[in-house]
Amino acid sequence: MSLGAAMQERLELIAADGHRLAANLALPKTKARGALVVVQEIFGVNSHIRAVADGFAADGYLVVAPALFDRVERSVEFGYDAADIQRGRALKDACPADKALLDIQAAVACARSRLGPTGRVGIVGYCWGGLLCWLAACELDSLAASVPYYGGGMPEHAARVPRCPVLAHFGERDAFIPLAGVDELRRLHPGITVQLYAAGHGFNCDQRGSYDAPSANLARQRTLAFLREHVG
Repeated sequence: MSLGAAMQERLELIAADGHRLAANLALPKTKARGALVVVQEIFGVNSHIRAVADGFAADGYLVVAPALFDRVERSVEFGYDAADIQRGRALKDACPADKALLDIQAAVACARSRLGPTGRVGIVGYCWGGLLCWLAACELDSLAASVPYYGGGMPEHAARVPRCPVLAHFGERDAFIPLAGVDELRRLHPGITVQLYAAGHGFNCDQRGSYDAPSANLARQRTLAFLREHVG
């Protein structure tokens, strides 16, 4: 991951329904080439998500990472043991996707307000955040690109139609996302880019046992090339 991003700021966003949520803002050291909304896993805006935001900021993007669990429990930062997974799943189940999309839209609006009217905003998300990236690509008109990583539940929403370019990353050995579902996504949407890696679920997170450095590095290279093309 790239180094050199500035220290993150803590923001408060207001969603369209009046809900107030926290978000982390990571700024590049030079003029932003575009903006990204980074969407959390079921573990909250924890140290890994903050590191991801810093990495993209170091690559020139203004990054907003909204705390989507604030609707249920504030300041959530979990690790990756079995108890934390169980707690994260419970919070995810208590956060309906339509409400999460309102919070994501608030993060997009925040990013655009800092970029200016001509700035472009993309979205990148992981696991639950990957699913929300896909849903955001299909529901929101304000995104220039969407990059879901191992979006759990994406195949169940494969019939939806994205409104922006999509690059989706999946692990061939992901026990939570059957390859048949990935194949169906490809069949229904030949215009999106789907990449498979010799890895399992969570291969991008260097704090998890499922981390796979070669896959993570290759996915990041492809993600940055995709963002350069569509966001800036």
